[in-house]
Amino acid sequence: MESQDFADVLTAVRSFVRDQVIPREEEIEETDAIPEPLRRTARDMGLFGYALPEEYGGLGLSLSEEVRLVFEIGYASPAFRSMFGTSNGIAGQVLVHAGTDAQKDAWLPRLASGEIVGAFALTEAEAGSDPSTLTTTATRDGDEYVISGAKRFITNAPEADVFMVFARTGGAGSRGISTFLVEKGAAGLKVGPADEKMGQRGAHTAEVFFDGVRVPADAMVGTEGTGFRTAMASLAHGRLSISAVCVGLAQRILDETVAYAKERSQGGSVIGEYQLIQGLIADSQAELYAGRSMVLEAARAYDAGEDTKLGPSCAKYFCSEMVGRVADRAVQVYGGMGYMRGVAVERFYRDVRLFRIYEGTSQIQQLVIARNLLR
Repeated sequence: MESQDFADVLTAVRSFVRDQVIPREEEIEETDAIPEPLRRTARDMGLFGYALPEEYGGLGLSLSEEVRLVFEIGYASPAFRSMFGTSNGIAGQVLVHAGTDAQKDAWLPRLASGEIVGAFALTEAEAGSDPSTLTTTATRDGDEYVISGAKRFITNAPEADVFMVFARTGGAGSRGISTFLVEKGAAGLKVGPADEKMGQRGAHTAEVFFDGVRVPADAMVGTEGTGFRTAMASLAHGRLSISAVCVGLAQRILDETVAYAKERSQGGSVIGEYQLIQGLIADSQAELYAGRSMVLEAARAYDAGEDTKLGPSCAKYFCSEMVGRVADRAVQVYGGMGYMRGVAVERFYRDVRLFRIYEGTSQIQQLVIARNLLR
């Protein structure tokens, strides 16, 4: 995208987030839903397709541009980004990386426009951190595959129109996994009730069940046995996007903290004048600065083809842990008020806890980093 066009996009998204999304955060929390006007505006702005190719109606952003956009999107409640993040990210990128021309033509324009929502169905009850052990099966039967099994914690499952399903078509291990497109309404496909989570209300996850779901052979994405590789490529991209969300939200939390420290009085002085409060704020700013710099460099290296694995894991590990510490310090600065429902930092304290778990836990990122170095 031309630099001026991209600057205009950043300005428009920043205004939208701050003027329209943030004022409705409490409504999102209370109703566990994104208001339809916000959804419509996000569609009109192209946010459902910012990471998808221009030829399919997306904005076609590079990863370096994407993370800068997500810094702005991440300034609001994480549920807002989740509404279109999966379609852009781990679900949509499956098709970008491995889809046939026919599959891309059929699905990417509708994902990019927000007409439909995608979901990434990988995690299972006993295959989360190590998805190579998944047990959902896809058995060939003539010109069809029959999918049976269950998935857990699938983001956007209650709203999804199409699922990128990872199922075992061969033997044990990662080489026996393939990817399939499964449409909403397929016979034998059932989505469970939305999960009741600690935080991130408005972002829905659920179990998904496959009871002999039949799909045509051409619903396979990529060649047989390449599903695990496809999943890991999508997750590497997604980890940098999540890192950028963490940076955006850390900035929001720090801004809330500084504003409170400048107006809240104790002992005859505003608390921002006390050096121990200043120390908490300084620590958060230093870590935020490091996280932002890390994401920008990791995205640059990804775009250049220099590093598509180590950098995303380093960034996801550091930034997800960093935003947790920033949120914790915010609650400490707020004191008792920081523990009260209805205060933004209390909500963010619950919201950010998930970042250390999904799209690869912190412990999985440690393994990826260490094994890359030791290899």
